[in-house]
Amino acid sequence: MKREEILTRLSECGVVAVIRAPSAGVLVDIAKALLQGGVIGIEVTMSTPDAIGGIEKVVASLGDQVVVGVGTVLDAATCTAAIHAGARFVVSPVLIPEVIEATRMQEKVSVPGALSPTEILTAWSAGADVVKVFPATSMGPQYLRDLLAPLPFLRLTPTGGVSAKNAGDWIKAGAVMVGAGSTLVTKDAMAHGDWAAITRNACEFVQAVQMARTQQA
Repeated sequence: MKREEILTRLSECGVVAVIRAPSAGVLVDIAKALLQGGVIGIEVTMSTPDAIGGIEKVVASLGDQVVVGVGTVLDAATCTAAIHAGARFVVSPVLIPEVIEATRMQEKVSVPGALSPTEILTAWSAGADVVKVFPATSMGPQYLRDLLAPLPFLRLTPTGGVSAKNAGDWIKAGAVMVGAGSTLVTKDAMAHGDWAAITRNACEFVQAVQMARTQQA
C-alpha cells in the first residue's frame, strides 16, 4: 500500500483508534471490534507491552482490512522496527525530525505531534503528512480554525479529549481525521473483554464524522 493510499484510507474513515492496551494479546480482538464498527485506523502505541509483536499479529490477522500504525514513537529505530512489523503510519507525541525522515524514507505516513503554530508549520515543512495537534484537550476546535485561516494547506488531526460527542466539531473545524484513545477503546472494555462495547463506540465515532462531513457539504 503506497503512502498516498494509506493517507486516503485513513482520511476517508476519519477516525484513528489510539490503543494503549495492557498486553499485545488483546490487540487482534480490539482491532476486529473496531473494524466491525467501521474504524480501520489502528494505532498501537509503544506503551503497549510487546507493541511490535502486537502489530505483527494484527497485520497477520486482518491484513488490508485495517490500516495499522504505531504511536508514541520517539526515535528512528523504533519507527523502522514498527514499519518492518507492518505499521503503515507512524505517530509521535512531539516533533522529532529523524522520525519523520525515517518514516518518509520507507514510504509510510508520518504524523508527528505539535501544538504551537510554529511547531506545526515546522513539522509540516519537515515532511509530515498530517500534523497531530496534541494535546488538543484544552485547545478546542476553534484552535484548528484559527490555524487553518492563514495556513489552509495544513492537514491536521486532534488527539486528546476527542469523544464521539465532539468528534464532529473537530471535523467541521477542518480536521482531516480525529484520534481517539480511552473514549473509544475504554480501559473497562479491555479489562472485561467487552468487544461489543468497543464496536458500539466505533460506530458512534464514525457516524459523528460522517454526519459532520454531510453538514459541511
